[in-house]
Amino acid sequence: MKIKRIDVFQADLPYSGGTYRLSAGREYEVFDATIVRMETDCGLEGWGETTPFGSTYIAAHALGARAGITEIAPHLIGRDCRQVDRLYDVMDGALAGHAHAKAALDVAAWDILGKATGMPCWMLLGGSTARRMPVISSIPAALPEDMREHVAEHRSKGFVGHSIKIGAADVDGGPPLDAARIEAALADRQPGEFFLVDANGGLTPESALRMLHLLPVGLDFVLEAPCASWRETQSLRSRCRVPIILDELAQTDADIIQAVSLDLCDGIGLKITKAGGLTPGRRHRDMARAAGMTISVQDTVGSAIAFAAIAHLGQTVPEKNLRCILDCRAMVTRQMAEFDAPIENGGVLTPDAPGLGVIVDRAELKDPVISWN
Repeated sequence: MKIKRIDVFQADLPYSGGTYRLSAGREYEVFDATIVRMETDCGLEGWGETTPFGSTYIAAHALGARAGITEIAPHLIGRDCRQVDRLYDVMDGALAGHAHAKAALDVAAWDILGKATGMPCWMLLGGSTARRMPVISSIPAALPEDMREHVAEHRSKGFVGHSIKIGAADVDGGPPLDAARIEAALADRQPGEFFLVDANGGLTPESALRMLHLLPVGLDFVLEAPCASWRETQSLRSRCRVPIILDELAQTDADIIQAVSLDLCDGIGLKITKAGGLTPGRRHRDMARAAGMTISVQDTVGSAIAFAAIAHLGQTVPEKNLRCILDCRAMVTRQMAEFDAPIENGGVLTPDAPGLGVIVDRAELKDPVISWN
């Protein structure tokens, strides 16, 4: 079963909340999605997606994803896509780094592998826990009362976890504003809810400590990606009274090893495209689990295609290690595909259809921007 054709599509995914705000003044209104269709010589097709926040989040951006795929795709034609690790070796040999470009191709190969075997991806990734996975919202940085309202809105839709974005510069309110945001977001906390306070690397150790000192003792949350560098994170870790989760710093196998060896965190935010797809993602899952860490399976953003990959990997994480999965479908107004995984009783259960289990709306995709065959 060999790869016969690869198509790349571009789609704009508007943010469902208008303007999405992160630390350091980063704002996004529309996300530029790259969607891959991979076809085999026996007629099976697989789908994958990579949708970066933009060019200011990590070293990834939409034009770079498509340029990276352009470098890699010709080397994949004629390869057996069922051998996902060997296919990844070919991608690494064709292009160094650029995990976000490889991710869409890798996920598409897993989709075909599942269809070829008649099994869902979660089965091939190790098997389902058969438990509903708690879903987490993504609450952009805003005025404290607005963030409290956004949490309430997502709570009403079945979300039991909430990722609260912080990271105000001193000129914009600094640690006092961030502390107020956290208090407001947690003000109506319900039994069973949990909160990730996510700075996306926007704090210094000093600003993080100032913020924490302003908060009442006893607020229950974890601090995600507080600082941009390893040195800053290590400095904060030694003085921080709340658990720390790594995200932007935990991108590669070596990153996970470094985080474990230095005891820099209590969990990781495992983003599929940041990791480079399901093949490296399952390694990160196993490394974090072996170290006793919690795991949040996420992605930067994306349509239902991206969410399907999140759900399949998340379904394989033991319940005690799985903090949550991100339902990125709620972040955008275009889904590009159907994926039968509604939020029920605070969580999601991944379907057992072969592969990813997505039904792509070809009318939404229009024509490919580039193809190889």
